[in-house]
Amino acid sequence: MGFWGYVSNRHQQLLTDALQHASAVFQCMVIATVLGVVIGVVTYRSGWAAGLAIASTSSILTIPSLAMIGLLIPLVGLGVAPTVVTLTLYGLLPIVRNSIVGLRGVDPSLVDAAKGIGMSRITRLLRVELPLAWPPILTGIRVSTQMLMGIAAIAAYASGPGLGNEIFRGIASLGSANAINQVLAGTLGIVVLALLFDAAYVLIGRLTIPRGIRV
Repeated sequence: MGFWGYVSNRHQQLLTDALQHASAVFQCMVIATVLGVVIGVVTYRSGWAAGLAIASTSSILTIPSLAMIGLLIPLVGLGVAPTVVTLTLYGLLPIVRNSIVGLRGVDPSLVDAAKGIGMSRITRLLRVELPLAWPPILTGIRVSTQMLMGIAAIAAYASGPGLGNEIFRGIASLGSANAINQVLAGTLGIVVLALLFDAAYVLIGRLTIPRGIRV
């Protein structure tokens, strides 16, 4: 059977796996974004704290994803739980780093002006600093999403959701008629999802970043 014939026969299952893959990445990115921005906000004013935050999240990326999931299985079991924990941890570094860089890059005179008109520290953060730091933060989110799209495929090792199941089934049955089709279908599906997510981020950037800041 040719590749397109395989896709046609399995389109329902492939669509289900693709939706599960996209949902897992999206939900983990939401969690990673909240945690990453909070860590950035808490640490960016202190050089040692910012360095510790970046070093800690960087060290997570040195752990092979398959090993990370394997270590989590005895703790949280199979399925969704190890997938969510792994993807969230791997997604932190670009967001934490870009949050710190973005917040440190805000013009101090703008912060002083906001302080001069009576804004509290929280108000300055929410209405001045974070909006100005949003472009690099969004870039960090885009980078994290692209990484997690590929890493999420490894979640199939722990019975996680997504297109990785198609890839693992193909690898496990190498030599059979549709093994290559399975691997190719899962891989191309992940690439397409990554492109769609990136296009969505470009649109979000155009809608949320003022033209002057984009320039």
